[in-house]
Amino acid sequence: MRPIGGAAGGATRVLIPALVFSFAAAALQAQDPVRVAPNNFKVLLENERVRVLEFHSKSGEKIPMHSHPAYVAYTTAGSGKTRFTFPDGKVTEPPVTPGRATWHDAETHASQYVGTGETRVLMVELKVQPPSKP
Repeated sequence: MRPIGGAAGGATRVLIPALVFSFAAAALQAQDPVRVAPNNFKVLLENERVRVLEFHSKSGEKIPMHSHPAYVAYTTAGSGKTRFTFPDGKVTEPPVTPGRATWHDAETHASQYVGTGETRVLMVELKVQPPSKP
């Protein structure tokens, strides 16, 4: 038998907090946008197939890391770009223009609108996920 404070005990004391931290980080990354930013996202409709969200943000406002299932986004107001930051650090900056509709596979990101005035986006999240790409 090894004593509790031995080398194996020390490794266990390090391993368990590391596992707890990694699970907590994954849970934070998978947060519902309505919970993460309730002042920016409003649920307009929800049923067993879709959830329709209205999103609005002022220029420069940062929305924390959150997740979406596959969804369609339709911009109704705003002019500029949205900076999406993904968990791996990758950043994209697609344009924001009224009347633009975009498809998004399921994703986790933080976002920041950079543009003129306020942006407004109608989002339709799919609860039944589309088939995987071949």
